[in-house]
Amino acid sequence: MQGVLLGLADGLGILFQALQILVFVDWILWLVSADPGNAWVGFVRSVVQPPLAWLRRRLPFLVVGAWDLSALALILILIFLDHALAGGLRLYALRP
Repeated sequence: MQGVLLGLADGLGILFQALQILVFVDWILWLVSADPGNAWVGFVRSVVQPPLAWLRRRLPFLVVGAWDLSALALILILIFLDHALAGGLRLYALRP
């Protein structure tokens, strides 16, 4: 049972880190004004934009003038979830 829980914790950790990377890639694509017709750009935006739009609706103070801080907030939320869920599951699996 311990191995299953550790595997699940590692899988969650990888998922949260991959999402963090996709958010960062989306931010880079926004900076360089990438072609939205590109398949890779479309994939990254289809994964990242729904949570960012949800954050912008729920927390309108994340958009300050021309600064959109929703990507930073999403990365911080993903880091917290990685530590809280994956780390907590890992600690639960390793308890005596």
